Amino acid sequence: MTSYLFTEADFARGFLDSSPVASFKSAISQENEHLKQRFHPEQSAASLLSEKAHFMDSLLSASWKHFLAGESDNLALIATGGYGRSELFPHSDIDILIILNPDYCDSTQDSLSGFSNFLWDIGLKPGLSTCFLNECVAFASQDQTIFTSRLEMRLITGNNDLFKQLRKQIINTQLWSSERFFLAKMNEQEQRYSKYHDTAYNLEPNIKEGPGGLRDIQVISWVFKHHYNAQSLRELIKYGFLPKSEYDSLVASRDILWRLRFALHALTNRCEDRLLFDYQRELATLFGFVDPEQQPDVEQFMQFFFKTVVDIERLNEMLLQLLNERLIGSHEALTPTPITANFSSIAGYLEVSSDDVFQNHPLALLEIFLLLQQSPSLKGIRAGTIRLIRKSLPLIDDDFRHNKDANRLFIEILRQPRGITHQLKRMNRYGVLAAYLPDFANIVARMQYDLFHIYTVDEHTLFVIRNLRRFALDKHSKELPFCNNIFLLTPKPDVLYIAALFHDIAKGRGGDHSILGEKIASDFCRQHDLPRHDSKIIIWLVRNHLLMSMTAQRKDISDPDVIHTFALQVGSIESLNYLYLLTVADIRATNPSLWNAWKDALLKELYISTHKALHRGLHNPVARSERIHDVKKEAQDELLKLGISKATLKKSWQHLSDDYFLRYSADEIAWHTIAIAASTESELPLVLLRPQTQRGSAEIFIYTRNEAQIFSICTATLDQLGLTILDARIITTADQYVLNSFQVLEQSGAAINDLHREIHICDALRQGLITKQVKVSKNIHKQSRQARHFPIDTSITFLDDPSNQHTIIELVTTDRAGLLSTIGRAFTELDIQLHDAKITTIGSRAEDMFYVSNQDSLPIMDDHEKQRISTTLQRYLALKE
Repeated sequence: MTSYLFTEADFARGFLDSSPVASFKSAISQENEHLKQRFHPEQSAASLLSEKAHFMDSLLSASWKHFLAGESDNLALIATGGYGRSELFPHSDIDILIILNPDYCDSTQDSLSGFSNFLWDIGLKPGLSTCFLNECVAFASQDQTIFTSRLEMRLITGNNDLFKQLRKQIINTQLWSSERFFLAKMNEQEQRYSKYHDTAYNLEPNIKEGPGGLRDIQVISWVFKHHYNAQSLRELIKYGFLPKSEYDSLVASRDILWRLRFALHALTNRCEDRLLFDYQRELATLFGFVDPEQQPDVEQFMQFFFKTVVDIERLNEMLLQLLNERLIGSHEALTPTPITANFSSIAGYLEVSSDDVFQNHPLALLEIFLLLQQSPSLKGIRAGTIRLIRKSLPLIDDDFRHNKDANRLFIEILRQPRGITHQLKRMNRYGVLAAYLPDFANIVARMQYDLFHIYTVDEHTLFVIRNLRRFALDKHSKELPFCNNIFLLTPKPDVLYIAALFHDIAKGRGGDHSILGEKIASDFCRQHDLPRHDSKIIIWLVRNHLLMSMTAQRKDISDPDVIHTFALQVGSIESLNYLYLLTVADIRATNPSLWNAWKDALLKELYISTHKALHRGLHNPVARSERIHDVKKEAQDELLKLGISKATLKKSWQHLSDDYFLRYSADEIAWHTIAIAASTESELPLVLLRPQTQRGSAEIFIYTRNEAQIFSICTATLDQLGLTILDARIITTADQYVLNSFQVLEQSGAAINDLHREIHICDALRQGLITKQVKVSKNIHKQSRQARHFPIDTSITFLDDPSNQHTIIELVTTDRAGLLSTIGRAFTELDIQLHDAKITTIGSRAEDMFYVSNQDSLPIMDDHEKQRISTTLQRYLALKE
């Protein structure tokens, strides 16, 4: 039997102390510490939640009697919500309701205020409502959230008759009919799911509110208890909603979430329901998830959590469907309508014709999903059949997987014109996908512990397929019209879906997942007798699914040689189409915040250039000289139309290298030339900004005399201004002027669309270049809270430049404020020239490429000099870490 630290009598004596507030605060602190000491991660937290509720009952009862002595007959103090259920976590909100009877007099108001103020003074922050009985009933009838909180109320102290009257009126089904209440809770759940992108598989999930969280169990409880006036969820067994085994599973899953939530409250000393990165390592250790070196195994811990919530999500789906049938469905709607020999439709849901269907016809475990695709009027699978599917999963064994009819059915599902994403998600939720593809089982609920991948691998994979499907649908064509147009050119969309299904299937196995996945995809294609040509493309896509994004973000795609090399790797326009669509779908499914207009334009530019190269023929590549001639001609024609004379052009271009005309478009060259021609030496430095370019970003152009610190000053200023630098191009003319351009976006990923903001940026840059100083202000480009938990070891690699013009430095490190300006200062000390920079940020990871040379514009070949560069960069970066 629980021995409580504090009784009501103890709290009553607390009011006799010289400082009751300090006494009560001390009691609350002692109780929380006592609960924390008693908590064990492998034991149920139910008794602890009940004890905290009992503690709060004693505290509130004593306080009530102190402030409202003699007036209690006119009032009732009632616990609602989680407190009403006696499920009180260490730092949960204390939801209480005070009901006044009609004889209530205003003189009691001061006593009530004293009671309420005291609760705030001792740090409780109560959720307190005060109203007359008729008002309370009226509020509950108008607002389902108020009605819901009243369903679980219990009397703490005060007038019991008032409480009974309220309870009687609340449970009156006329207030909220079962059907109306059910529909309201379904709408609320849909909105809640939408807030979390309809997935529980987020990097920092919410234990209480996220899909599959505690709220999912509470929704079942509210709807069920309201309709049946049930006292506990155990009555789900009595009314035939769950067998005892599934009820036990539901309670076990709830208990896991209770333990996790309790541990979070104890760890943070506040009401924290999010599994933030800040706590995942400590919780992993607390719950026994450690690797052989006794380091926290966060990925295993999170996989444990995700498997728990997906079980709850599945039970929530089944129970709400059954409740829907009982509460809303008519008797006629529950009459089976035969669909096939194995399945019937009941109220729009597929049901097996007999309990031995899967045992006698194992292939029906795949047929059911194909049938849902082919019958759009069907809403899903009936709860009893979901249960039977789960029970029948052992039937999907090696014989099943190698059955050619099963193989045909699986491919047929991927070739349907509708329902592919929905059915694959169902197959994953019910365990069929992992049973049929054992390699897929390895990625189910597998978290990738970084800021780049915000979903589990299986959820990410299904999002990629969803994105590919959206390219095919007219209703989504305005999102990415270019992708929509290319998708229409793909002869076999199922090739894309299969490649997407396997592109990350080898994650978590160690080694290169693209190479390992290639083998798994090859085995699948062979087993499923896919045409040789289709198999070849699928296998190539799995192996090379990162090729296009890496080329676009890390190489100079204005260089014809880069385009030719990429075109050789792709080989055909058909493969280019498939790769482009898979790349876009993959990036958008990895982390929606990473997709922006810049990446869209960059990939599109690479696609168009490669398409032209393939159309022209790989045997006949565009020569650098031809590209330079064409760009010069196009820019010249444009400038002549605008009234710029040939003499002005000759003067403006005479000191520019071929590199300039290779790396800038005709449109950009025209813009630069007009600005430079109109400027005098006294007006330098020239700083211009175009808020929108063909690449979807803003371009900042700087023209001035060459000096060592220009790059460092510019990048530091842009960082101070809260801008994200996407690309930097540095051209130095023969007569020692620099033409620097930066592609930037706001830190949010949005374009710059405010004239005052444009002027401020230009003024700040110009002032910095004139004074050789960066105006230090409150830096709005801050490292995110999450990024602190993902430090990246700095690595510096020297790469060969295919053109032999520069030395390429590849730098991988933790992204942070001021990173580029720090690197710029290091280059100044090293006395090396920077010609180009490719900036890539993936979550908290910066992967930047710098094209440099010595002061004679020659590549840096000496190994000792490279070591000096590496050591200096490491030293500068260490100062910022």
